[in-house]
Amino acid sequence: MAKVAVEDNLSNVKQALQNEGHEVCNLEENNMQNCQCCVITGQDENMMGMANTQTQASVINADGLTAEEVVNQVNQCVNK
Repeated sequence: MAKVAVEDNLSNVKQALQNEGHEVCNLEENNMQNCQCCVITGQDENMMGMANTQTQASVINADGLTAEEVVNQVNQCVNK
């Protein structure tokens, strides 16, 4: 399975990803090196209109999605 970085306040998403067998770590700059996907809340996404890329991994915005929907998107990302 994939290594996925997830924002701290998405505990339900972390649990759902772990239940699927994914390796989950906190979304921090030093953890993103080997991640295949990053999951963000979208609450503070690009507030200033600037884009500083920290990783080449796919970024999934969990805003408005259920934990299961996020897991499905991660699985699609990993299986590309």
